[in-house]
Amino acid sequence: MGYLLGYDAGSSSIKAVLLDADTGKAVATASSPREEMAIMAPRPGWAEQDPDTWWDHLVRATAMLRRESGVDPRQVLAIGISYQMHGLVVVGRDLKPLRPSIIWCDSRAVGIGERAFAELGAELCLSRILNSPGNFTASRLAWVKDNEPEIYRGIRKFMLPGDYLALRMTGLAATTPSGLSEMILWDFERGEPALMLLEHYGIDPELLPELCPTFGVQGELTRAAAEELGLEPGTPVAYRAGDQPNNAFALKVLEPGEAAATAGTSGVVYGVNSAPRSDPRSRVNAFVHVNHRAETPRYGMLMCVNGTGILYRWLRDNLGGGTGDTGYGDMNELAASAEPGSRGLMVMPYGNGAERTLENRNPGASLHNLDFNLHTRAHLLRAAQEGIVFALNYGLDIMRGVGVEAKTARAGKANMFLSPLFGEIFATVTGATLEIYDTDGAQGAARGAGLGAGIYGDPDDAFRGLRREATVAPDPTLENVYGEAYGCWKKLLESILESS
Repeated sequence: MGYLLGYDAGSSSIKAVLLDADTGKAVATASSPREEMAIMAPRPGWAEQDPDTWWDHLVRATAMLRRESGVDPRQVLAIGISYQMHGLVVVGRDLKPLRPSIIWCDSRAVGIGERAFAELGAELCLSRILNSPGNFTASRLAWVKDNEPEIYRGIRKFMLPGDYLALRMTGLAATTPSGLSEMILWDFERGEPALMLLEHYGIDPELLPELCPTFGVQGELTRAAAEELGLEPGTPVAYRAGDQPNNAFALKVLEPGEAAATAGTSGVVYGVNSAPRSDPRSRVNAFVHVNHRAETPRYGMLMCVNGTGILYRWLRDNLGGGTGDTGYGDMNELAASAEPGSRGLMVMPYGNGAERTLENRNPGASLHNLDFNLHTRAHLLRAAQEGIVFALNYGLDIMRGVGVEAKTARAGKANMFLSPLFGEIFATVTGATLEIYDTDGAQGAARGAGLGAGIYGDPDDAFRGLRREATVAPDPTLENVYGEAYGCWKKLLESILESS
């Protein structure tokens, strides 16, 4: 018997799972810290974390797994890593971080990316890198170069958060083609790093990490890392992917017509295309999907709303109604007691920074049509869930315009998808049949490790043990109500954007 170890390294916590390689079922899970990791904001719009804090919590989560499972470390066959996308980690000659990581929700590089898009030209960017350089990793590195020249001069390599964790495990500074595409540093036309963007920013290509496959042995645990983790030296690290491509993999979203949805702190719909396509205004973004091959190309198209679960948490924390998961359960029940459409009450969930679907504008969160004689807390909670889904569907409309079909959407049984009401709204508004699975990013990383290490022969083999919990079809009796409500919400959003 053997086990697969998967990590999901988010901005809130490090989650870990041990999966039985034979049955595909989780035997132990752990998460660290108990409360959310701090995000440092030295200035408005900035968001940073210490990369070594991620490692410390990864070590702690691994220790919890060992205690809970009692598994012999020699039985761990392979390790997989999922991680928060788009962050920048820079390391010096000693391969230690030179500054805190600039993470996904930091907006300092918006202007840098927009200028690069204008200077390089939309035609070049959209044909070669399929995106505007935007507020992504490459533009964040350009910010460091322009604003922290002393730090820039000391850089040996730059990388993504998951690459840094793999570096701590293996001693190797590497990334994947999918990872480079997350940085907006993959040339889709030539199938190689986008050196033309590095040249535009004046960044030395020698700072690029080495390339490794998404699935495959990417390195082995060093003796020092194995001692910290309580595992065996030489254990292979055999998979890594950003959290959204990995979430899609965890849900077996691998083919065109399939999509994955998440609604944690931020909300994402990630669909699969077989051809490289781009949005002319770069409101949604294209990446190399984890199962991309030259003979069977697969591209992930992603839209993101920054304020989904964080809106619901704000309502819990500031309006009362219990704490933790119990509080959310009470809120969901109360929201379901209000009628669809929330009697005209509308919520804009854009309260967590610049939004790519809105062309990097930040209209903020807002509440509209509140009537003190009509609306209750139940209406507010339902309007919040509807507003989140409307924002996701607004982005999905853009994705449909570039060829993404979402006939089926799959989601893990977590965060907003714990609410049956949210699932009903999502399916009916988007028109996609929603499938809920008992899985998460850490399990996806573990399955990916099994595939990368050759323990599983193909994806079907890797998904033994994956269990569908529920199927939610669009409700035809509510299509008109939600269609009218979404139309009003969209018209309001566009008026807000026009006046801003």
